[in-house]
Amino acid sequence: MAAHEQLITADEFSQIQFDFLVIGGGTAGLAVAARLSEHPRFKVGVLEAGSLVSRQDTIDIPGLYGQAIGTKQDWQFETVPQKGLAGRVLPWPRGKIVGGTSAINFMIWNRGSKEDYNAWEQLGNPGWGWEDLLPFFKKSETVQRPSPDIESNYGATFDAAVSGVSGPIKISYPNYYPTTHQLWRQSLNSLGVESNDTHMSGSNTGVWTCINSVTPDERIRSYATNSYYTPNAHRKNLFLLTDALVNEISLEPSENGDHRATGVSFTCKNQQYQVSVNHEVVLSAGAVQSPQILELSGIGNPEILAKAGIPTKVVSSKVGENLQDHIMAAIIFEINSTDGRKDQGTDKAGPDSALEEYLQQASGPLTAVPSCFSYLPLAKVMATTNFQKLHESVSVLPDVDIERRNIVSGRFDTTQQLGQIEYILDLGNWNPYYTPDQTDHKKYATIFQILQYPFSRGSIHISSTSSDSLDQRPNNQIFNAPLIDPQYYDGPHGLVDLETMTHSLQFAEKIVRSEPLSNVVGERVFPPSSTTTDEDYRDWMSKTTITDWHPVGTCSMGGTLGISEGVVDHRLRVYGVRGLRVIDASIMPLHISSHIQATVYAIAEKGAHMILEDYGVLE
Repeated sequence: MAAHEQLITADEFSQIQFDFLVIGGGTAGLAVAARLSEHPRFKVGVLEAGSLVSRQDTIDIPGLYGQAIGTKQDWQFETVPQKGLAGRVLPWPRGKIVGGTSAINFMIWNRGSKEDYNAWEQLGNPGWGWEDLLPFFKKSETVQRPSPDIESNYGATFDAAVSGVSGPIKISYPNYYPTTHQLWRQSLNSLGVESNDTHMSGSNTGVWTCINSVTPDERIRSYATNSYYTPNAHRKNLFLLTDALVNEISLEPSENGDHRATGVSFTCKNQQYQVSVNHEVVLSAGAVQSPQILELSGIGNPEILAKAGIPTKVVSSKVGENLQDHIMAAIIFEINSTDGRKDQGTDKAGPDSALEEYLQQASGPLTAVPSCFSYLPLAKVMATTNFQKLHESVSVLPDVDIERRNIVSGRFDTTQQLGQIEYILDLGNWNPYYTPDQTDHKKYATIFQILQYPFSRGSIHISSTSSDSLDQRPNNQIFNAPLIDPQYYDGPHGLVDLETMTHSLQFAEKIVRSEPLSNVVGERVFPPSSTTTDEDYRDWMSKTTITDWHPVGTCSMGGTLGISEGVVDHRLRVYGVRGLRVIDASIMPLHISSHIQATVYAIAEKGAHMILEDYGVLE
């Protein structure tokens, strides 16, 4: 890392006249900054609220996934109490660190279906279909072909036509698999679920072995910091300032009635600073904080801004709206095998032999993350009568955009082969609401059931100044956590999600009751055996559903309806503001059937490409 990145102060940063200023040094922000700074004519600055961390085990070692959550490297956001979840408040981890959530996620690397991205284009966002995005998926990655042994024994596949060969993020299959891995695939095959050897090619339905953002040699996490930033930190036109909180984007009115972004005000070490920009501010603070920063800057719904004491500069009613998130149930079973993982006789951080094997040979259980995946259409996992009832209820749900309603309701057509429910098998007890009896030393397995196309629509907005919990420091409302209200299982849309999750749960049990998985999986312990009726299952779902931490949509592309239904246009430019774009997960108008990490990198690659096009660098 060059000296100017290590030693730059907030005073020095604020004196630089940047061409592009990126807010958020996370998954998308570092990718955008790296691509823009490839061109020496542009001076690129990045403002990040977290710190730069190098070589930390809880981040780097794959098998320690999840251990950085709840630490100082996590914003530790929470939802407001959720009516549909029996009044519960859910944790919403987001990365507060250089690298953002890519530094603390579970390293899952997959893509949605062609139909998911084509739906964005159908809404009036040209250039966002599968064929247009595929080059940017590939540009972000280098996929390591699995060894012949992994290919033949664990169902790992490689499709050269859709795999990147020179991108920053290093992608590989695990080199360690628990014994349940092969049993999972065989049991799903016995239920008529076919193995999918081309799950990265635009259809992820079926059962397959997942690849991960893990380097193939060292077996460490490959994420935005060590892939996009560190290799480019020597560039004399790239500047990163850490521990800097953005207060607002500076906007100046223009003669034609809109505004222009001219810079950013930020706080660093309790001092406020102002920095200017020649060309554009790029907002990459994620689905939670991108709408928060827009509202703090006076861009949003006037009623919400007025309650927070912020003058409205740009009326944009959809800022913070359209929040969509993947919801998850964690079903716990006893298991009768030992694989050296958490709750399987050893702890993930030990025993010493597992850590020693990892450090000396880059092998063993600490190299692995979940790999047993299956995405299935609802018609496959639900009884026909239940599916038909859901189909009927979905067809009459209100929606402003008829095209959007047609897309989401069309996913309930029996001819659609879309992965509407994701199932993952992992060893250990991963449900925060189930506490095993520590005296019986039983071992457990978890089946995660994750809803991919949620109907629930929520919002993320800044807090009102009337709240007693607000930080009252002038111009520092960024210190106050936003109000996150996903509205899980709430209202008519949310009830569709509850019914879908309730009826899909029984298929999870069907999987483990099928051979050969049934030979090692024992009694279901959560929900308890007393949970038998649909009403019981609904109640259990309401009281135990958690999030899979995939929020999107809060600054979405407006498509044909423009600012009335979105925040940015198809080139990610904020409506009503020149020189300001949003490039992160918040721009997705509809959710996708996939973990979102790979798609966020693709969005960043495409967003940077469009900026360079607009400034005449690319033909």
